[in-house]
Amino acid sequence: MSQLADGSRRPILLSNPGADLYGSDRMLLETITALIESGERVVVTVPNDGPLVQKISARGAAVFVVRTPIIRKSALKPAGLLRLALETARAISPGLSVLREIRPSLVLVNTITAPLWFPLARMVGIPVVCHVHEGEASVSRLLRVAVNLPLLLADKLIVNSRFSRDVLVDSLPWLGKKAVIVYNAVPGPDSVQPPRERIEGSLRLLFVGRLSPRKGPHVAVEALRMIIDRGVDARLDLVGAVFPGYEWYEDQLRQQVTAAGLTDRVAFHGFQHEVSPFAAEADIVLVPSTVDEPFGNTAVEAALAARPLIVSATSGLLEASSELSACIRVEPDNAQEIADAVRTVTGDWRRIRAAAIADSEVAKSRYSPARYGKEIYQTVSSVMRA
Repeated sequence: MSQLADGSRRPILLSNPGADLYGSDRMLLETITALIESGERVVVTVPNDGPLVQKISARGAAVFVVRTPIIRKSALKPAGLLRLALETARAISPGLSVLREIRPSLVLVNTITAPLWFPLARMVGIPVVCHVHEGEASVSRLLRVAVNLPLLLADKLIVNSRFSRDVLVDSLPWLGKKAVIVYNAVPGPDSVQPPRERIEGSLRLLFVGRLSPRKGPHVAVEALRMIIDRGVDARLDLVGAVFPGYEWYEDQLRQQVTAAGLTDRVAFHGFQHEVSPFAAEADIVLVPSTVDEPFGNTAVEAALAARPLIVSATSGLLEASSELSACIRVEPDNAQEIADAVRTVTGDWRRIRAAAIADSEVAKSRYSPARYGKEIYQTVSSVMRA
């Protein structure tokens, strides 16, 4: 990495907790573009190889694998805490070496799950910003305080919604003065394919996201069963994969599909780099999250694709979908309400189809990459100037 220390302009160091291509990872790519287009040099660290690495390079940033302890839910158990402590101890020296060699003008930590960068940056006198994508009001306040405590070392916090900011302030009120709200950038498809004028043949439902209990694909499967029991010809596409260690959930989900007799109506597509082709084929997008969501990228992606949307009426999903007309909000973890909402959409298809087409323009304006890039750079540059 010695070549990165050359040049008159010191780079900005971005740290990401993984190398996948989910919501926060895609926001990292938009942040890279914003910084580079503003004349900054960017270096990115990830803890492992993955599909994100090639995307980072394509955006013009240098990327290196740097082992960093990441806080997962498994780390909150006694054995996990011990493992996290050992990983942290081993990562201190390499992390300091990275900072001293790269000599960044600023460290931007993407998500709160890699807290070691905050004290390391402070130790060598480098300003540090955290882009907070998390917001779970449903977990205990004690746990939220513990997880958010390292953020007190940050100079500034970028949060992706008012809901996320409120969760931070509720756990540690001092963080409110540091928080700046910047709504996500959600790029839409190159061209919008309108929904079909009439639903003929199978009704096509779509779920996009992690296969995890909190995202609720099992609720979508149960809703599909109810829809079919009403005599509707329908199918469900599941686009997404599990976190390592959550393979048990996918097994459980597949067992649910088999037990319900839906094997010919539910398709598991796994992780996909591009989801717009699936949205173009869908009639209705489901976002059945069972717990708090800090934002709602999937909801915005559905709107950008001009697709009617059924979302859980909770947290950041309410905020992300607040200006969308072709959106029905349902009680979280309630398959019955999803099935009823599907019937409402199909029963008023002509009107809702027109509203979905109009929603694509609303979402395109509100969540544009250009707006996001301008606000991100204004925040980052204000910290560097200070």
